[in-house]
This record gives sequence, structure tokens and C-alpha cells, in this order.
Amino acid sequence: MRESKCSSSTIKVHLELEYREIRLSLKLQGYLEPFQLSLEKLQEVSHRLRRDMTRGLGKHSHHNAPVKMLPTFVRATPDGTEKGDFLALDLGGTHFRVLHVRVVEEEQKVLKMDSQICTIPTDMMLGPGQQLFDHIAACLGDFISSRNLKGQTLPLGFTFSFPCEQKEIDKSILIRWTKGFKCSGVEGEDVVKLLKEAIQRRGDYEIGTVAMVNDTVGTMMSCGYRDQSCEIGMIIGTGTNACYMEEMKNVKRVEGEDGRMCINTEWGGFGDDGSLKDIQTTFDVMVDEASVNPGVHIFEKMISGMYLGEIVRLLLVKLTEDKFLFSGQASETLLMPGSFETNVIYPFISAEHSLENVEHILTKLGLKWDEVDARVVRVCCDTISSRSARLCAAALAAITNRIRNNRKLGHLKTTVGVDGTVYKKHPNFGEELQATVRLLAPACHITFMVSEDGSGKGAAMVTAVAQRLARQSRLLEDSEGEDEEEEEEDENN
Repeated sequence: MRESKCSSSTIKVHLELEYREIRLSLKLQGYLEPFQLSLEKLQEVSHRLRRDMTRGLGKHSHHNAPVKMLPTFVRATPDGTEKGDFLALDLGGTHFRVLHVRVVEEEQKVLKMDSQICTIPTDMMLGPGQQLFDHIAACLGDFISSRNLKGQTLPLGFTFSFPCEQKEIDKSILIRWTKGFKCSGVEGEDVVKLLKEAIQRRGDYEIGTVAMVNDTVGTMMSCGYRDQSCEIGMIIGTGTNACYMEEMKNVKRVEGEDGRMCINTEWGGFGDDGSLKDIQTTFDVMVDEASVNPGVHIFEKMISGMYLGEIVRLLLVKLTEDKFLFSGQASETLLMPGSFETNVIYPFISAEHSLENVEHILTKLGLKWDEVDARVVRVCCDTISSRSARLCAAALAAITNRIRNNRKLGHLKTTVGVDGTVYKKHPNFGEELQATVRLLAPACHITFMVSEDGSGKGAAMVTAVAQRLARQSRLLEDSEGEDEEEEEEDENN
């Protein structure tokens, strides 16, 4: 009898849970529908980005363009003949890295020989700029000395992750400091010049040519040595951005019409002019308004890792307030901005994570929950992640379709170098992005390659390619001179 009674009560609980889940799923759809973009809407978004890309490339229209389309002065991707030893310097926060990288032509490999992390003290982040660059030069010198590289004049790839206006591959003007830095005498100055001056003040070592590198470009170039068809770099992590090889004739802000140049799209700013208002949800608007830069980087705030978790949290709070979740009882933790981080999404979606992991997360958030609550949270995480992947696919399709049209090809075959925690760690993101971009760019066959250390190896590859082009240019100049001499000799005879 006891067994029968226990069995019937268990069945009753399951039936009640199933009934509640069915009832909730019908009501939940109304909340989730604004996040579920049709293929037609994604095509429209892709078309808008292509229009903004053209504006950003224009000589006069770029001033007001939300998608900045910055020239990088990287004029080619690797062709497999690059080789040699290089230094890389990666500065983007309270720590910076110095690396020794070797490019091996015979093995088609970029090897990180050694690296060192250096700390920037807090007071130095706020002090005179000369002090900061003297510190960087000192750390670079210590690295060169300790790795027995003294006496060699190695070229340097410089990843400087602050807003800059690049004038040439070795000239980059700092627009403004971010990330807690406020060193005097640097804004409005060429950071390559400041670094070289600091090295000259030491006088105990020399560096060769310097190439400034954006992180998306580093991503593209680090993959480009392994796959010469890689002409796009994309990052989907805390933030998001992409670069690609554009025809020089379309880069109106730079002289010359021959060949190609890598363009840093800065596509995170897509929508800053209000062009994405029709697909922004109330939760997107709330995230934007609460951010440190309202109205800026609208597209990034809809798809990147810094914001995805917060969008989910705001949706869960709304569902709780409307008594669809957690018996209408939100915890203090759930109500706290930033408490539902993007990496919390992954266990809810991944098939590899057990209910115990989900239970741990919800309990840590101070919530009283049941099985149906956990499933609803999973659906919310999945829907918002899916929108992110599909919007990213729409943006990537804009680039690949533009490349194909630029080259007047019926079919484009290309590779995208990818980096970023969302792409690498989210269990479904890459798969959904790839499936959607196939639908939006059916005439483009796209291979995805995960970047290995774009800020290190990629920076070295940018420098290596710049050197190769410089050598080819010198060879061309020499041969032109010889031809003229030969012609003069022929005329004299």
C-alpha cells in the first residue's frame, strides 16, 4: 500500500509539473518572441550593415558613420614564405606581455618561443607617459637580455588595445585612454614614437621595424599562415569586432587604388545611429541605459559576452515579477546587476552539464526553484544566446557577401579566423552561427578556424608580412632601375 501511495503521489507531482510547464511555455513565448528574429529580418540587418560599411569607407561620409571602417595599413595576408624571429608586445591592461616568436617557413608554423608577463603599477597608470614607456622599454630590454637575444635587431609587432587612429602601419595616435589609464602626455601622440624614444633613452638594445596591430587583425593573421585563404578576422568575447581584406579602390581615405588593405570594421558600433531600434528589446534598452557608455556600441551590447548574462538576468527578473518563475520570489542576488554572468549561461545549455550544476547555480543565486523553473531559465539562456549567434552571422554575411561582390565572383571560398570566449566556450554558439551564415550567404563557402594567440603570434605575422612586402617593393625598385640602365646601354649601342 505504501509503495502504491508513494508511486501515485510521484505521478501526481510529475503531472502537475508537466501541466505547469505547458501552461508556462505558452505564456513564455510572448516574452521570448522579440528575441526570435526571422531569416528575412536577419537579411535586412545584414543589408543595413553593408550600407553602413560603405559609409564608413567614404572619404567624407566616414565622419558620421556608426561603423568606422578603420584602415589598418596591413596590405596583404601571409603567403607562406614568411620566416624569421620577431618580438611581440601586447599592451591592453594592468599587465602586458613580451613574446619571442619564430616563423618557420618549411613547417608553415608560427612558434611562440618564449614569453614574459610584466605588471604595470597603479601609480604608473596615472603618472607621466614617459615613465610608462620607460617601464615598457625596461621590461622589453630585460626580456631580450634574459633570452640571449641581445645583438639581434628583431622586428616588433605591437598590439596596443586602446582607441587609436592609425596613420601608417608604424604610426598610431592615441585618441583617449581607457581601462583605468590616464598617463599624461600620451593622448594625441604617436605611441610607436614614444616607445622608440624610450628604447633610445636606454641605449642598450635596438629593435627593428614596428607594426601596430589591432586584435582582430592579429586573429586573422595568426590563422592566415596556416590557411592562406583566411581574409577575415572575428572576435566574439567580452566585446566583438571583425576585420577583412578590402579592395584599395574602395578605401577612399587612403591614397592608391591597387591591391587590398585590411579594414578594422569596429562593427560593435553598428546601430549607434538608431538603425537597430526595431530589433532592440526593452531589455537591450535597459542594458544600454545602465552601461558606462549609453548609446554607444549598440550591436556589441546585443551580442557580446559582457552583456549577454545581464540581458538574461533582466528577463528572469521580469518573469519572476510576473509570477512565472520562482513562485514570484526574486532573491537579492538576482536583483543585483551583473550577478548573472555570461559564463553562467553555458551550464544551462550544455548537454554535458548535469542538473546538479544547474542546482548549484540557482541555489548560489539564492533562489527557491523547481524543475520547471530550471527548464524555463534554460530556454531563456538558449533564446538570447541564439539571437546573439544569428546577429553575428548576419554581420559576417555582410562581410563575405561584400568580398564576393567586390571581386565579382559567382562563388567565394574563404576562411574566418575566430577568437573570443563566447565562440570558444559556448556549447552551441559556433554551430548556430555557421548554420545561419550559410543561409544568409549561400554563395560563400566559409571555413572557420580558431585563432591561436592572435595578439602574440598574429602581431608577429603582421610584422613578417610587412617585411615581405617591403622586400618585394625594394626588389621591384631595383629591377626597374636595372631595366632603365639596360635601355640606356641599348640606346648607346
